[in-house]
Amino acid sequence: MATQRRQPGLQYGLILLLSQVLNFGFDRIPPCTLMGIAAQSLLYTGVIRVPWNSEDMCISTLKVIKRRDWRSFIISNFEHGSDMHLYYNMISFLLKGSYLEPMYGTANFAALIGLLSVGCSAMYVLLGYVLTQVTEDYAYFTTCAIGFSAVLFALKVIVVCEEQDRPENVGGFRVPSKFAVWAELILIHLLVPNASFVGHLGGILVGCLYCYTFVGEIIDSKVAIFTGRPIIHEERFYRRRTLTF
Repeated sequence: MATQRRQPGLQYGLILLLSQVLNFGFDRIPPCTLMGIAAQSLLYTGVIRVPWNSEDMCISTLKVIKRRDWRSFIISNFEHGSDMHLYYNMISFLLKGSYLEPMYGTANFAALIGLLSVGCSAMYVLLGYVLTQVTEDYAYFTTCAIGFSAVLFALKVIVVCEEQDRPENVGGFRVPSKFAVWAELILIHLLVPNASFVGHLGGILVGCLYCYTFVGEIIDSKVAIFTGRPIIHEERFYRRRTLTF
């Protein structure tokens, strides 16, 4: 039997999300991106009935290493703590998915999202363990995080690698695109203290591993085997990966 979830009815964040999706146009949203937004929204509202409470699905280093909680390792990326949390994440996913999915192909993009989700969870657990050892602050070991933000930060890094270098507006300041994701990390940490700094940092590091190291080449090759279609990047993406090594 499914546990009790949020209050029924459309909350403000859900209304805003629906309005933005309608303004953007359903026909302009690629299939995987649209399904991802719909699935996470339906999961949040409880339309998709599941045998857990969303708050119990947060991920922490303690839960994974000590308790072997593999369910939260996966599901934590797709649950959200509030309607506005869902709204901001899904709008960000709408923009990033609408750019990357047509370029990579729907099957490849879906596979990449799955791999990034696993990578972000693994990086969060690793960072929590390392920071606990370095700082001797046990809070890094026990702090729980939930939401799609880490994956979005990873996607942000990938978008920057695919695009031409250009200035971006971050908190009213013009920042080169290659530094924008780091500026956003700091800005969100300052403005939203409850946001998971470690989770967001983990997402950036996973994105960097994909864009700038041989890890990305391995992922691309495995995805191509699985889907039968290679992931094609912009030429500048390959240059960045080549210059790194």
